Amino acid sequence: MLRSVTATRYVTPLREGGSLPGLMEADDLGTYVVKFRGAGQGRKVLVAEVVSGELARRLDLPVPELVLVEVDPLLGLSEPDEEVQDLLRASAGLNLAMDFLPGALGFDPVVHAVDAELASRVLWFDALVGNVDRSWRNPNLLVWHRALQLIDHGATLVFHHAWARADGSVARPYDASDHVLRAAATAPVDLGPRVTTALLEEVVALVPDAWLEDEPGFDAPDDVRAAYVRWLAARVAARQAWQP
Repeated sequence: MLRSVTATRYVTPLREGGSLPGLMEADDLGTYVVKFRGAGQGRKVLVAEVVSGELARRLDLPVPELVLVEVDPLLGLSEPDEEVQDLLRASAGLNLAMDFLPGALGFDPVVHAVDAELASRVLWFDALVGNVDRSWRNPNLLVWHRALQLIDHGATLVFHHAWARADGSVARPYDASDHVLRAAATAPVDLGPRVTTALLEEVVALVPDAWLEDEPGFDAPDDVRAAYVRWLAARVAARQAWQP
């Protein structure tokens, strides 16, 4: 299970992201970057963050800790920004938070060197989950204590926005032409044997029921989880068609 915390203070909005994530303090004395279920992009962004982020972690890729954060809409009463007030009101209950990494730098491929094996594993993983948001314009990579950190996986698993057509994208080739690590990813990598059905079930089980309920075409959250597992397992099986 993901660790759970309760938000105690809204610190500031982070306007770099389209979904208006916020920096919040929690009852464990930690500080977190929170993505809200009430944001315009919806709860599927949070599902993608958990599934892809925790899958990456189990493939030994560096991802900051993800936690579930309980948000009380009353926290927004003292906020002068009406947009923040509305967002907190719409996000009562469980939201997703990533450990805040103080002093982290945005990755710059001109300045920061990346080991070829690590770059190749990141590229392979992004191809698996269909990450369309790891370009040189928006790398979604941080450098913290001189080590790479993968963040922001809300734009992965695009298939879940149209379940009826999901099967048609299982073997879709991954366009790596704009990937920020493409030039560095020169090592032969195939992580497929590590992505077992049991591993996928473990990762998908981390998604709270509240983010999977009332999904059109499914009767229960476990049915949605099973659909994620089936698609990802089929994607792995078809990797000769898409892996870099």
